[in-house]
Amino acid sequence: MRNQTKQHSIFSLFFAILLSLIPATKGIAENLPPPQQIIQSVSTNLQQKLKDKVFTKDFAQVTRYVNSVIDPHTDFDKIAPLVLGKHWKTATTDEQERFKHEFQMLIVRTYSRAFVEYNDWTIRFMPLEMSNEATKVIVKTQVLQSGQQPVDVNYRMFLNNGEWKVYDIMIDGVSLVTNYRSTFNDEIQNKGSLSAVIDNLVKRNAEALAAKDS
Repeated sequence: MRNQTKQHSIFSLFFAILLSLIPATKGIAENLPPPQQIIQSVSTNLQQKLKDKVFTKDFAQVTRYVNSVIDPHTDFDKIAPLVLGKHWKTATTDEQERFKHEFQMLIVRTYSRAFVEYNDWTIRFMPLEMSNEATKVIVKTQVLQSGQQPVDVNYRMFLNNGEWKVYDIMIDGVSLVTNYRSTFNDEIQNKGSLSAVIDNLVKRNAEALAAKDS
């Protein structure tokens, strides 16, 4: 339970960070390398929607929009196996697909909650060194908030069919993939099977969405 609480806290921070990036002007955005442009583009789209208070009152609508924005730039086909680790190889095809779907829903609804609740962060892109032939990169940023120490947030990205996609995020050196892997490994051991963990995740997702819709 302690690991799960820590994991949710870290993810909420990450989502708040993404949602509150300051939109770059067109000139600045064009000067950013492609991986940084992706992070900037996602944040700008979400921040524009965040200004619509009527929109943010409909959590189901927020969830659908957030999913539509982050899905093209996040490789859940890569993330899901990384999160499950050794359990992915022994899972059935049906379990793999169910887990990937429900894990994405977990990410999206957590993201959506932060989308509604946070709006006071700014970001600083750190220098990015990458060759023209690079297929993997770490986009380093610092998140700034008045009166607080800067938070290092680094995005692991890789080139997939010509598009840069996120497959892990590190906050102050803590990998979200690794953190979730530990959490789900503990849950599988406690519940006795991956299938039971997926069923519980389905229930948690449904309850969270229902609570936000009420």
